[in-house]
Amino acid sequence: MNKLFLTLLTLCSLGLFAQKQYTPNPRGTDYYVNPIFGGDSPDPSLLRDGKEYYIVHSSFDYYPGLLIWHSTDLVNWQPVTHALNKYVGAVWAPDLVKHKGKYYIYFPANETNYVVTANSINGPWSDPIDLKIGNIDPGHVTDDKGKRYLYFSNGGYVPLSDDGLSVTGELKHAYDGWEIPREWSIECFCMEGPKLFKRGDYYYLTVAEGGTAGPATSHMVVSARSKTPFGPWENSPHNPVVRTGSPSEKWWSKGHSTVFEDANGKWWMVLHAYENGFYNMGRQTLLQPVEWTADGWYKIPDGIKTEDPIKKPQLASTAGTFSLSDTFTGKELKPQWSFFGGYDAQRVSATQSGLNIKGKGNSVANCAPLTVVPPTHSYIAEVEMEIEGNATGGLVLFYDNRFYSGILADKENILANLRGWQFPTEKGINKRHIYLRLKNVNNNVDMFYSTDGTTWKKIENSLEVSGYNHNVLSGFLSLRIGLCSMGEGAVNFKNFKFEAL
Repeated sequence: MNKLFLTLLTLCSLGLFAQKQYTPNPRGTDYYVNPIFGGDSPDPSLLRDGKEYYIVHSSFDYYPGLLIWHSTDLVNWQPVTHALNKYVGAVWAPDLVKHKGKYYIYFPANETNYVVTANSINGPWSDPIDLKIGNIDPGHVTDDKGKRYLYFSNGGYVPLSDDGLSVTGELKHAYDGWEIPREWSIECFCMEGPKLFKRGDYYYLTVAEGGTAGPATSHMVVSARSKTPFGPWENSPHNPVVRTGSPSEKWWSKGHSTVFEDANGKWWMVLHAYENGFYNMGRQTLLQPVEWTADGWYKIPDGIKTEDPIKKPQLASTAGTFSLSDTFTGKELKPQWSFFGGYDAQRVSATQSGLNIKGKGNSVANCAPLTVVPPTHSYIAEVEMEIEGNATGGLVLFYDNRFYSGILADKENILANLRGWQFPTEKGINKRHIYLRLKNVNNNVDMFYSTDGTTWKKIENSLEVSGYNHNVLSGFLSLRIGLCSMGEGAVNFKNFKFEAL
């Protein structure tokens, strides 16, 4: 009887925590379950600013870019602002730092590296400044004399000017990485994502190795230390500090970590990983505790598993809640939204009567859809649309301008788009005012429309979308929810609703 009770209790607990997996980590409980950012949130760079925490991720071709998030408890997060509005290409692994009261984000794009700056984390942020140096994944460090440097994924570093806005010397090589056993299944050596900090007498360098995708066991967190920020670097005896050991695990390709101390003196790392079975959600952000050994190395405490409930940081709870749903009645676009391929303010009018987006192009591929990242496996997304002129509007699942599917409407017809093949599926239905819905249940997607927002009709076409992922399509992207406006005219969007299932 006792064994049966314990079994049922365990199953109930697992069910409860599985439910938490698909909703924000609840306040008032002692434990959290990864991820702390559901959905595509790759290459996390975290900054502690007193008792406040800020994080930024790669934003690729989505603009406005470099969305900054805020938290006080490291588990629940609120969007703050975008730090990048001017299009400079696909934005990869950034580094968010504070130096002498000023904020900086260093990031690579278009075969060079840039920096944006602000006197307040809330902005305004400067236009990007070209540092005129190649390589990727810049990592900022300051030495004991206050001199500033940037490390790159190739193990080299360059000196920066005192204001951090220019490179003042040649690239010097300092670190070769940790040798990966040849018998391990990895994508490539691919050292990347250097992050540096100082503790005691040592500077610590954290990198990712093994390739960010490919086999489940590829990516990993590697640590080294040195008495100077220039080396020589000694590799940790605990390497790899984090690695997926088997394809049977929940989180695949764990890597690209920022290690930091919280306001209470406890140490943590944020990192990213793919979720087993949901590769198309992209790399999600995870949080794990870190402990220090007597001989000065950091490691993951024994008994901690990424997929298990983990004791929450003992920090002040983050105020407020955040929802992807949007009535589109504000005077400006909310920060969860971004356009693929650049933000053209001339196309967009945010008013009390909806978000009006002028048509662009003649297909989903070239209309620069407005997108949002779904944080859950299963959900319902719906939107109300008014069609102006000869425009076509749509609610789609969008990987990039080559791969997408969804449901659309012109001034008369409901259209299906199946991997780029677009055709009328219900004719003569629309009278310029229509509601569209996607229901995604574990990668199986049904599509619906309504003429009154109450009675919904499923179209005959459905989707299976698990293949929309980097291992199949490349690009390092994820499957986002997109709103489309194309053709001659405009689409007025209202009442976007997102419901996690």
